[in-house]
Amino acid sequence: MRKFEIVSNYLDKNINLPKRATAYSAGYDFEAAETIKLKPFKIGDKPYFIPTGIKAKFPTNEYLMLANRSSGPKRGLIMTNGIGIIDHDFYNNPENEGHIHFQFINISDKEITINKGDRIGQGVFCRYYKVDNDNQTKKRTGTTGSTGI
Repeated sequence: MRKFEIVSNYLDKNINLPKRATAYSAGYDFEAAETIKLKPFKIGDKPYFIPTGIKAKFPTNEYLMLANRSSGPKRGLIMTNGIGIIDHDFYNNPENEGHIHFQFINISDKEITINKGDRIGQGVFCRYYKVDNDNQTKKRTGTTGSTGI
């Protein structure tokens, strides 16, 4: 089963599930769940984590790749991690229920406002493969960055 759901903290906040823009779009457009102002980036600043109010459930041999929309860099928004990878075991993790966030910095010289409902990124479901002698059994215990540096 592959589906999007609204995380419990956002059930009453009028969140839209991600959807594709056209019949042949690979990516599902994610919207910002809150209005956030991003100041221009300075060395030493941390990126902004933009909440979507969404979690994703999908088969164990897949991941959800998060990518910037083409309009992001035109506005001065860059995903600091290039792409994001949402693993199967991120769904309903005990720390944040699998709440998907997009990580951005503002590379313009002006403050940028992301309004609730603005399309901020896209998610593409992808298959992955393991090597024959892979025997990893460790389970996720946290959220973003929880598997280590």
